[in-house]
Amino acid sequence: MRRLMYEARAQLASPVRNPRMATVIGRLLGLAFLVCFGTGLYSHFLQQPLPWMTFPTRPAGLYQVTQGTHIVAGIACFPLLLAKLYVVFPQLFQYPPVTSFANFLERASIALFVGASLVEITIGLLNTYQWYPFPFPFKQVHFALAFVIIGSLAVHIGVKLPLISANWRAAPVPAPEERHPVDTGNVETPTDAHAENEPSAAEGLPRTRGLTGRVLSYIDRTPELPARTSRRGFLTTVALSVAAVVGLTAGQTFAPLDGVNLFGPRKKGVGQQGVPVNRTSAQAKVSTTALAADWVLTLAVGGTERSFSRAELVALPQTDVELPIACVEGWSQMASWRGVRLRDLVDLAGGSPDADLRLISLEQRGGFKQTEMGSEYVRDSLTLVALELNGETLDLEHGYPARMIAPGRPGVLQTKWLSRIEAIKA
Repeated sequence: MRRLMYEARAQLASPVRNPRMATVIGRLLGLAFLVCFGTGLYSHFLQQPLPWMTFPTRPAGLYQVTQGTHIVAGIACFPLLLAKLYVVFPQLFQYPPVTSFANFLERASIALFVGASLVEITIGLLNTYQWYPFPFPFKQVHFALAFVIIGSLAVHIGVKLPLISANWRAAPVPAPEERHPVDTGNVETPTDAHAENEPSAAEGLPRTRGLTGRVLSYIDRTPELPARTSRRGFLTTVALSVAAVVGLTAGQTFAPLDGVNLFGPRKKGVGQQGVPVNRTSAQAKVSTTALAADWVLTLAVGGTERSFSRAELVALPQTDVELPIACVEGWSQMASWRGVRLRDLVDLAGGSPDADLRLISLEQRGGFKQTEMGSEYVRDSLTLVALELNGETLDLEHGYPARMIAPGRPGVLQTKWLSRIEAIKA
């Protein structure tokens, strides 16, 4: 078994399979996951804030940037994770499989990290297309796996820290006489049972002293080894892969890349009134109630209730703002909105702009038929009960007869088809 494992690792030997390359790819992958983790936590707590939390309302496009970055970093994890697995693949053939408790922690943590990461980024990508073929709730599992990934990554880094530290900086340029192991084909068994088959300084390559039969001779590095991947070629391939998967999808968030947005599920300017739509009126089952002649928006914010018809809302002083719709799936679209400032409407109804509000939609089912809005948004002059979009009466698909629009909020919290606004009692 030891000989078979040794032979497998010798066959997999490559200039890119070494601790330095593992460190280079590993720190890029670690950075991508940390960016995903931080921006993901921000998005999560925007949607499910703890009682003491408040959030910045400026810059108005903050969530557009954070969530767009979250999706871009997550997509970049695909080629980076595959590159990392390619570099460390020979370590799967280590014999014995576990040599110490520290080695056990290392292998267990990396197995957990890889497994959780593959599930996390896969379901995250599927969520951008709003396709859920898996039998578990996306939001809860995605949130929990983020902590599993970061925890297992921390354990792995802790165990491998000496090796990472030794290879963090670029290694010296190898001397011309540096050699590589090549199998000569003589078959016998190793004379030493364990120590002489431990990994060498080049991770993934076994030691060679003490082998009496299957001898690995050393020859100069030459171009006659076409199967070997050069370091420069490998890094170029990884860089181009990351640039391709990011560049061909990031246009759904970042306008300069819109022209090459080939794979993003949303395209800027495509949709009713030039704005994409996530949840339609048919999905929300509001077509009848939203178009009803007796629709009113009821405010229960000052101890009493006051209702406004759409005509009454239109007759109030109107405000124009430029705000993006920025969705958790990573796409965003800047748009022009016109409507009544929420703080003015709350004041007119006898409420306080320092109160947190509950926004209730005509939608009867769905996780966001009711949303909550902190007082920091209520007080902001950019927060509107919107009645128009891009110079036209709000389309039914965008929330007619009235919807909420506020700076720095996820699209799922910009409640469409508003029916009622009420103060949340402390």
